[in-house]
Amino acid sequence: MKLPRFFLLLLPAWALFCPMASAQEQPVLQIEGLRSESEIIRQQTGVTIGSNGVVVRYGTNTVLTANRITLNETSGDVLAEGEITLQNEDQLWMGDRLQYNFKTRQMQAEAFKTGSAPFYVSGLSLRADSTNRTYSSANAIVTTDDAAEPGYRIRAKSLKIVTGKYIEARRATLYLGGVPIMYYPYYRRSLERHPNYFVLTPGYRSLYGPYLMGSYHWSWSTNLDGALNLDYRQKRGVGFGPDFHYDLGRLGRGEFQYYFAHDEDPGTDLAGRPIREDRSRFSFSHQATLRTNLTAKVVVRDQSDAQMIRDFFESEYRENTQPRSFLEVNQLWSNFSLDLLAQAQVNDFFQTVERLPDLKLTAVRQQLGISPFYYEGENSAGYFRFQSASNPLTNYAAVRADSYHQLLLPQTFFGWLNVTPRVGGRLTHYGETEGFGSTLREQDRAVFNTGAEFSFKASRSWGGARSAFWDVNELRHIIQPSVNYVYVPSPNKLPRELPQFDGEIPSLRLLPVEFPDYNAIDSIDSQNVLRLSLRNKLQTKRKDGIDNLANWALYTDWRLKPRRGQGSFADIFSDLDLKPRSWLTFNSENRYDVDNGHWRLADHTATVQPNDVWSVRLGHRYLRSNDPAFSSELGNNLISSRIYYRFNENWGARLAHYFEARDGTLEEQYYTVYRDFRSWTAALTFRVRDNRLCEDDFTVAVTFSLKAFPRFKMGQDRDTPSLLLGS
Repeated sequence: MKLPRFFLLLLPAWALFCPMASAQEQPVLQIEGLRSESEIIRQQTGVTIGSNGVVVRYGTNTVLTANRITLNETSGDVLAEGEITLQNEDQLWMGDRLQYNFKTRQMQAEAFKTGSAPFYVSGLSLRADSTNRTYSSANAIVTTDDAAEPGYRIRAKSLKIVTGKYIEARRATLYLGGVPIMYYPYYRRSLERHPNYFVLTPGYRSLYGPYLMGSYHWSWSTNLDGALNLDYRQKRGVGFGPDFHYDLGRLGRGEFQYYFAHDEDPGTDLAGRPIREDRSRFSFSHQATLRTNLTAKVVVRDQSDAQMIRDFFESEYRENTQPRSFLEVNQLWSNFSLDLLAQAQVNDFFQTVERLPDLKLTAVRQQLGISPFYYEGENSAGYFRFQSASNPLTNYAAVRADSYHQLLLPQTFFGWLNVTPRVGGRLTHYGETEGFGSTLREQDRAVFNTGAEFSFKASRSWGGARSAFWDVNELRHIIQPSVNYVYVPSPNKLPRELPQFDGEIPSLRLLPVEFPDYNAIDSIDSQNVLRLSLRNKLQTKRKDGIDNLANWALYTDWRLKPRRGQGSFADIFSDLDLKPRSWLTFNSENRYDVDNGHWRLADHTATVQPNDVWSVRLGHRYLRSNDPAFSSELGNNLISSRIYYRFNENWGARLAHYFEARDGTLEEQYYTVYRDFRSWTAALTFRVRDNRLCEDDFTVAVTFSLKAFPRFKMGQDRDTPSLLLGS
């Protein structure tokens, strides 16, 4: 089953999951059609069935729209399917399938996505329990990157949200882009407001000398809180600045951060130029729901030099090395969305494609009346400017207008074979380029595409399969092969003849080939390819419900007419997750080069976590050297380990090592000892980093955390280890 399309919801998670106040009077259910072809059938049993676009209103604050609904007006239960929006006061849900009760506000969805600063959450199989106000989801994603396309995320096997208290994720993996970086057996994020308090982190780092990181956290009201930071580094000097977090209700919410440091030893930048002693970082973000389905977000990230956050905010730097500034406005309708994106080069030392602005109208896949055909499309126009980080002579700009339309005809044959043929076309206009970096004339490019997707799903169950040792209670095997054929003849203008604003970015994952998912507009070239995929699931019943013993996906491209430099087959990709026991997991991602007969990527992790006393995680990541698309010059052959052990109620320890086998370098090592006190927790951390070409960087830090408002818990990897160093 395809993952439904969802859109970012501009609501803070702690508000999103809070129950609404009950009305003075019992609200009334009102049902009406969205279109002339909408159909509403009321049955004598009290059940109402709606199709072809229906809206349900409950009182003045709750509105549900969907393509199809089945509503029990007595109980308030509704099953909604297809292009769903659920608005409840300032809450908004969107999806393709939802079970909801208007009276109790209990909810069950196959997938969801929501978020606002400081984090964003999405997941599958959402369940809501209004009694204890607890929400749980499987295969969830958590991120605190507020960019339009987050550069990092945490993918968790399970997610638990306790209203107004915390978000808790288990068996989580940190990804940078599509690359897994680190595994967290446990991640927790507090949602509670807090009283005023101090945080002090003393330590020693070879780059800083002795240091003391201090912050005073205050809360003026439920809508305004912040912190005042004052840091001293013996070799680098003093740094200070405020943080503010505010919530203006319907006017939106956001944050403001400023940090200034008089750096007594700033060093040089990547180009060898001296960095000024006065260094600063400014950050501002705000987002608001202007009206129903109309949201806006503005983000400004300004820093004095490219190394500012690297030198003073290591954790932030590891998550986002080049923060962007942008304005984003989004208007949603049942079948369309209108997006405006404005992006400027605030920091001239980061290469940027400016969008001044970029306006896009998207038509989501929708049925054309009562016909069997479906339509989807995209229309965009904007002024784009490529801004180099090092050479202004390479800058250029141009106007671009793009229009794409596609028709689809989903069919089912023999009761099991799903076939979806499609045909589409794209016309893109480029204005004459401006600037020294390009001298291209005004031109138009036309692209035609066609193809078809074939898929089916089969399953078999073994009711008698039992094993106490493997915690197996019945077995079910699901297999889902698919073939997606894509044909794009050579366009009248090749990529090398066009300005490149939205080009194809190298990735460790298999890039999309089907429009409109393939969004590298300026890099479109001929395609004659079959995308082959095979998905397998082996499931069993466990105490928490249905659990996947194995989840394995294989996919590749068979290029019927390879372009220059391409082989007949793309790399073979394999994603495998094994869970033979609830406390034992194995994850594997592989990429095999068929033409040259070698592995380009092999990433494996095994985790053992039988209880809260100890856990072990072992990993190996291989990235082939001399691969210009993805790897560093020397490649990557990293062996990692993370061990946690709790000696008793008061003491615990964690060890982490990252060993690069290609040259025998122990790149990074962490040693942390935890002490659990009655009302707070302390951690003593020692870290050594081998920088190869310069002196080793070593750090010793002491971190304190109030249990009521924890920055970390004893042995629980709530954050990246560098946060325990005060950075």
